[in-house]
Amino acid sequence: MGEVTVKRQGIVVLGSTGSVGVSTLDVVARHPGRFRVVALAANRRGEALFSQCAAFNPQFAVLNDPDAAEDLARRIRSAGLATQVLSGGGALEEIVALSEVDTVMAAIVGIAGLRGTVAAARAGKRVLLANKEALVSAGAVFMRIVAEHGATLIPIDSEHNAVFQALPAAARRDLAAAGVRRIVLTASGGPFRTAALERLAHVTPAEACAHPNWVMGRKISVDSATMMNKGLEVIEAAWLFNATDAQITVVIHPESVIHSLVEYIDGSVLAQLGNPDMRTPIAFALGYPERIDAGVDFLELAAVGRLHFSEPDDVRFPCLALARRALRAGGNAPTLLNAANEVAVAAFLKHQLRFSSIPALIEHVLDESTASLPASLDDVFAADALGRERAGIWLERQRGSRGGRPAQLSAL
Repeated sequence: MGEVTVKRQGIVVLGSTGSVGVSTLDVVARHPGRFRVVALAANRRGEALFSQCAAFNPQFAVLNDPDAAEDLARRIRSAGLATQVLSGGGALEEIVALSEVDTVMAAIVGIAGLRGTVAAARAGKRVLLANKEALVSAGAVFMRIVAEHGATLIPIDSEHNAVFQALPAAARRDLAAAGVRRIVLTASGGPFRTAALERLAHVTPAEACAHPNWVMGRKISVDSATMMNKGLEVIEAAWLFNATDAQITVVIHPESVIHSLVEYIDGSVLAQLGNPDMRTPIAFALGYPERIDAGVDFLELAAVGRLHFSEPDDVRFPCLALARRALRAGGNAPTLLNAANEVAVAAFLKHQLRFSSIPALIEHVLDESTASLPASLDDVFAADALGRERAGIWLERQRGSRGGRPAQLSAL
């Protein structure tokens, strides 16, 4: 059976050289009659972006790093490609607003992806949201922009995508009216789910990035290992589905076969299952409301055999509790939480902070948070800068208290 003839969607992929971006382009390549790539954007990985430009021939390619962008432009000219190379954060806002763009995959990791994601919503595009920070750091501001400009928002995180699939359309902003009791987000538990607690102080970046089920970038892999990733997803779910903290629960499910569940007041529980492959939620979002081939192996339940579940361990995973605390506090607390976590993870990956000290840094920043609610994007960035400043001061104080020993040997 041939592919259905439809108007080709103009696609922009923000973060095209990351794991989600690469998976997105894999799905897009399977449906050349349905999608066309208008623009690709990355931070500084010019070699990978050049290969993508050669394969998809986009109108524009954006690199945040100006030197890398200049080098990419030379290579593209030498190859005889027509792609125009742009650089800088402002270029992201330009490409997502192009009239020929229908859909924007927002997959730039961290607060760096916020402006482009917000610009896509402001342009009324179909936004495939893989950037958690748009909702964690700027939830009220972002959701207001989505509503005011008629943007369509489809979550890409496997957990939120699963909830999206298990909810009737009318229920996605009014859970109670649809008879929903709670949303259940599943978590693999990461690589240290059963590790001895005393070993966590000695975890290396390589160990933390070795996720047992998913292939992900380094930052999100560390977040998964601390379960901050799940905490951020709780905050994200609250904004996506207009849910309270009490309506969202988390369960450890090491097989990563059930991606999340929705429990109804009549006792029914609807779950979305599939092999752990990000191409499934990406294909769902790209094709919605239709279903399209994702190139993913089909789930064989008999081969899986058993599914296991357990409650999260707050002692092992304090970051999850910190995220819930930030959600309940509201105001700029989630923004500060995210900023502190980004600083902590970056320090850990540079061997400047112990894995077990990541939550201590975040808790310190939260202890100094206020109840002020960011009313604009500028307010969000101001709160983010404040969180980073406080986190940086904490790091310096801790290093100083240890007599200025080299960071990689610090007991932080």
